[in-house]
Formats: sequence, C-alpha cells, structure tokens
Amino acid sequence: MRGPGSPQSWFVNRLQRLRTAAGSPAQARLLAHDEHKVLTRSSLSDLLAGKFSKPPPWERVAAYVAACVRAAHAGRIDLSCEEELARLRSDHATLTDLFETAAGKAGAPAARPPGPRRRPATYRLPPRNTHFTGRDATLRELRQRLTSGGEGAMQVVHGLGGVGKTQLAVEYAYLYRSEYRFVAFVDAEDPDLVPSQFASLARELGLAEVDSEQVVPRVYGELRDHRPWLVIFDNGERPGTLMDALPSGDLGSGGHLIVTTRLRGWSGRAGVIDLDVFSRREAVELLTRRVCGMTAAVADRIAEHLGDLPLALEQAAGYMDYHHTAPAEYLALLASRLEDMIALGELTDRPAVVVATLWQLSVRKLQSQRPQAMRLLELCALLAPEPIPLDLFGGGEEPLIAAAADPVAWDTTVGALAGLGLARRGASSLVLHRLVQAAIRAAMPDDVRADARTRLCRTLLAAVPHDIHGDPQARSRWQELLPHALAVTKDEPPAECAAQTATLLRLASAFLLSIGDHSVALPLCERALAIDESLGQRDAETGFDLITLAQIHRDRGAPERARPLAERALGLHESCLPATSPAIATDLATLARIRHLLGDHEAAVPLAERALRIDEAAYGPDDPYVSFDLIALASVHLDLDDHAVAVPLISRALRIREASYEPDHLYIGYALLLKARAVHALGDPTAAALARRGALILNTRLGKSHPKTEDAFALANRLLEEGSCREHGELSAAAEADETEPPHRSGARVRHGHRGR
Repeated sequence: MRGPGSPQSWFVNRLQRLRTAAGSPAQARLLAHDEHKVLTRSSLSDLLAGKFSKPPPWERVAAYVAACVRAAHAGRIDLSCEEELARLRSDHATLTDLFETAAGKAGAPAARPPGPRRRPATYRLPPRNTHFTGRDATLRELRQRLTSGGEGAMQVVHGLGGVGKTQLAVEYAYLYRSEYRFVAFVDAEDPDLVPSQFASLARELGLAEVDSEQVVPRVYGELRDHRPWLVIFDNGERPGTLMDALPSGDLGSGGHLIVTTRLRGWSGRAGVIDLDVFSRREAVELLTRRVCGMTAAVADRIAEHLGDLPLALEQAAGYMDYHHTAPAEYLALLASRLEDMIALGELTDRPAVVVATLWQLSVRKLQSQRPQAMRLLELCALLAPEPIPLDLFGGGEEPLIAAAADPVAWDTTVGALAGLGLARRGASSLVLHRLVQAAIRAAMPDDVRADARTRLCRTLLAAVPHDIHGDPQARSRWQELLPHALAVTKDEPPAECAAQTATLLRLASAFLLSIGDHSVALPLCERALAIDESLGQRDAETGFDLITLAQIHRDRGAPERARPLAERALGLHESCLPATSPAIATDLATLARIRHLLGDHEAAVPLAERALRIDEAAYGPDDPYVSFDLIALASVHLDLDDHAVAVPLISRALRIREASYEPDHLYIGYALLLKARAVHALGDPTAAALARRGALILNTRLGKSHPKTEDAFALANRLLEEGSCREHGELSAAAEADETEPPHRSGARVRHGHRGR
C-alpha cells in the first residue's frame, strides 16, 4: 500500500471489510473458492496488499467478492453475493475517482476502466469517509425501504448525537450513487437557513431568479428532469420545522429523501430507522484499523469506556494519532479522566466537533424550556449508565423531582429527555449513554453536583432493601439499584451525606456478600468503616461495618483476620446496645463460626447458643434469622462429632427456610447439603438424595461451573457410590458449603439495630 491516506489503502480497507464479514478466510481458502480461477496467488496477494497503481480490473475484484461469499456460506455466514457485488462495484467506481483526483493534482491523466460510467451531479455532498466502518445491515435496510414503493420514498434515521447518522447517510449516497442522477445535501439543523440553501440549489440546477416562496416547489419540479434523485436533510428537528422544505403532492415522485435527526416525532410522516451505537466488533475494528499498535484487547476496553459511540471512537483515534499516545496510556487516561478526555482530540473532517459539546444545544433547550427535565438530567448523569428506575425520583417523603408528584407533568418531563435524544425511555426506566452523562457532569458546577449527590445518596438509602434476608424482593431490587449506589458512592462524599454514604456502602457490601461476590464487597465495606470511624460517635454503625468485614474475611478463607474484627464489633455493640439486641446475636453467631473455623469448637458452642436465644426472643422461633443461628450451632456440633445433636438443628433450620424462601433458594440448597453430611454420618440412606437436591439448587443459582456447585455434585455422587460409608472427613470440603454460607445479618440487621436503640 502507498500510505494510510492513499486510494490503495482506502480500497484495501473496503476489501478487508468484506473478508472480515465472511469470517476472515485465509488466502488459500479464497483461491479454493474462486470457481473460475480468475485469481492467482500473486494477484490476490497484490490486491490485498494494495500493490496497484491504477484500479485493478473489475473482473478480479468480482472474483474476490464471489470467493468471499462462498467462503462465508461454507462457514454458515449469511452474505448476499448480489449485494456485495453492488457494494464493491460502487467502491471500485470511487477508487477510480480517487485515482483521478490524485492524478489531477500531480498533473497527469489517470487510467479509467473501459465502458461508460454514469456519475450523478451533487450539491454540497460531504467527502466520503474513508474510515467508514460497519453498518452493512442498516445500509441494506435503508436501501430496501427507499426502493419499496408506497411510503418508502422518505426515511428518517434517528439516533443519539454522535451515533453516526450523517456518516450513514453520506455513505449511502456514495454506495448507491450510480442509482441516482442528482444528489443534494442540506444542512437542516437551523431551519431558518434551509431556504437559502434551496436558493443556492436552484442556481445549481440552472434555474433563473426564483421567488423565495416558490423556490422549494421549483427545485423539486426541476428535479423531475433529474430522476431518480436523492436529497439528504441532515440533523433535522421536528417535522413541522422542515415542512416547507419537504416535497408536497407528487413533487417527490421519482426521488428519495433521507432525514437524519436526534428528535422523535417523525413516525407519522415517514419510516424511521433507529440507529444505535456500534456493536463491539465494529468498535474494535475501527480502532485496530485506525491506531497503530492497537490490540483487540485494549480496543475492547477503550470501546467499553466510550460506550461504542462512533464519534467518540473517531475522536479517540484522532487524539492518539496526533499525540502519538500509546493505546494503553490512552486507556488509562480514559479510566481516570473521562470527563476531560471527551473534550480532547478532533476529527479530520469535523475539527470543531467533540463529544464534550455534542449535546449543548439540547441542554440549552432544557435549561430554558424544561427546568425540571434539566434537573432530572443532572441527577441521572450522576447515576450509572444502566436502566434507572423512574420510581426512584418520586418515592419517599420528598421527591427528587417536584414534577414527579403530577402524572402529566412527570410524563412530559421524562419525555423531554427522550424526545431530545438525550435518553432512551423504557416502560419504567431511563437509560443515558455514559458519554452523555460524562458531558453533563463536566458542565455541572461543584455546588450543584454536591447537592445532587447528597440527595441521590439519601434517596438510594431509602430505596434499597435493608432487610436483605427477610424481604422477598430484596435481591431483585438490589440488582436494579446496585450499579447506581456504586456510582453515587464511588468518590469521597460531601460532608452532608457522609454518614448515609457509609451506610449505603455497607449495605451494598452485605448484598454482594449474600451473592458471593467477596472481591467487590471487601473494598466497599472497608470504605464504609473508614468513613464511620472518621465521623466519630458512630459506635453502632462502626460495629455493623466490622461484623460485615469479618464475614467477608471469613468467607474468603481468612478466619484469623476475621476474628479480631468480630470481637471488636461485639465489644462495641455490647457497650452501646441492649443485651437483647439482634445485632449482638449477629456478632455472636459470626464469631461462633469464626472460632469454629479456627478449630476452637468448644468456645464456639456457647456463642452460637446465646445468639440463638436472642434471635428466638426477638423474632420468634420460626424466623429466617433463627435458621442461621441453628445452622451455625449445628456446624459446630458436626465438627465435634455430635451428629445426633446436629441433625434436629439442621432439620429445623431447613423447615424454616422452606417456609420462608423459594424452593430453589440458595439457603435451602446449603441446608440440604449440610443435612446430607450429618445424616450420612448416622448411616441414613437418604443422604445422597438430599445432597443431590442441594446440588441441583446450587446449579440453578450459581451455575454448573461454580466451585460450590462442582463440590456439591461431587458430594452427591460420592454418597451415592459409598452408600453406608461413615467416614465423612474426605467429604467435608463439599459439605462445608453451608458452613461458609454467609448469614450477612449485619447488613440486614442495620435497620433492626437502629430500631433496638
């Protein structure tokens, strides 16, 4: 190839796109699929290496297309030979233009393939993007809709700013330009400037002086003599603002119109194609092709940080190219300074466009016309780029958004974000692109940002379930709100909500612990403890942090680290809470398990018995919390070989759990496995069946490959094989699943602990 900006490089990129879509077949496979033997090893190598000084013969390119399509079909990849031939024929024509332009600049004539070739007249059509990536299916859909007859002659491409709507429309114009006699491009962002562009277009079409009121129908009338024609209205607003510039009656016959827009409201006027961000494969393809030294792994992580937004990816490639920044270094900058990085870098063809300012016009409209929607946008910008439950803003004693109190006002407030293309609205949620959020955050004054964080933290603390065990909806609600809780608490908290931040961090840690995600739970709980200790006068809360932290270390296999934390938590709670507080029972049960794991079984028994007495008095004998005390006490007795004492304790815990939880709840599975171990030691033949039931539950909840699931099935199989074998020592690793099962009662008991005081 003759350099990254050469016609050869551009055309090879087009060839490689097809090859990638076909499954990246090797050259030997392509030669094998060349049925008419047009290609040779050397000609194919030269073609793919860009070793040509004039457009390669179309026969050779067509043979390459056919070979790629056959290779795709052999690999069960659906490609249309007809469509790919049409696409590459258009690219081949563009290649000729590129050679002619280069030759003209050098003062030398360029070679042209034999035969006539029609090229349309164009008006203000931007240059073709030589780095255009992907969108094959969307381009085919757009073509099919425009040529389907009926209402298909006008199509609207709708999507988020920066998603590539303009680039798609321009690529369509070049891809199918041989099908048109005239192509015009109209900048429609400012409706007031559209009439002057039509006046200029009229002159381009050879019309004499035309009255301003007649210029639009006269242009469309003249276009009848240039059928078929294509007019692109770029970045249009609502249909009403462009109504005077669109053809009426039969003026549009014989032509196609494409409107690109960020705004909704076009479905009553035309067909609408919603353009989404790149697929991850397309995003990685763009970065690896554009940036020297870019690996697929780093490209994947950069694309994740940029949310696969095409404009942001182009901007990133431009930044790395200009500054010679290594991809890994750029990734580190994105990870730590996203809000700064979206303002840096520029596009070759649009140097004034950057992601940081992409949505400014829409934001200004909200500020002046919809202040409540602007407030909602700022709050959403501080949450995670995940579905945001709309009930978060209207719940509680003081709604986050005043408009949430009135259904009509609330619907129009939420709809304003969706209508302007700043958010995607679901049945009960909003989703903002991560870069929209970053741009809004970057523009927020510090005091506004601190106030929003404070209010969000308090609202989330009220919205998340505190009773992680007792609330049947706790798991689903936490899964919904956890990303937002982590987003709001990730930085140092404002002083006004430091205490609430610590509590929210601890509750999030307790939930993560309940689903076995210890690695994420640990730093959250450590942050909660650090905040509570820095605030002072929070002995009870500090105790809750400590006991949760002790449970995490215990479950991570470090009981020696857990013991002093649990002992300190117990000391704090005994100094500030009533002796009958369930929080103290949590500390006792946790410490009993830790002492048990450390081999100090005799010391563990009275701790577990005391915890059981407190919880039975506080909650009654059939409460789920009591089951954790029963399991803790039974586990100690098992290791003391008191199987006859352990079995009724486990059976009672199992009955409580089966009455309290869904049939496939993990806690039931753990209890079944522990009971299997206990009754096996007593020679009960039902042990294998109990273990298998428990293993099936773990398989459903944790997955087949989870270590606990594998151990559980190993236990069930071994019990089945060994029958009456009473030696349980070798089985303990699998059966310990329940012993390492976290009671996590510190998080669930936070509410009870507060109530006890």
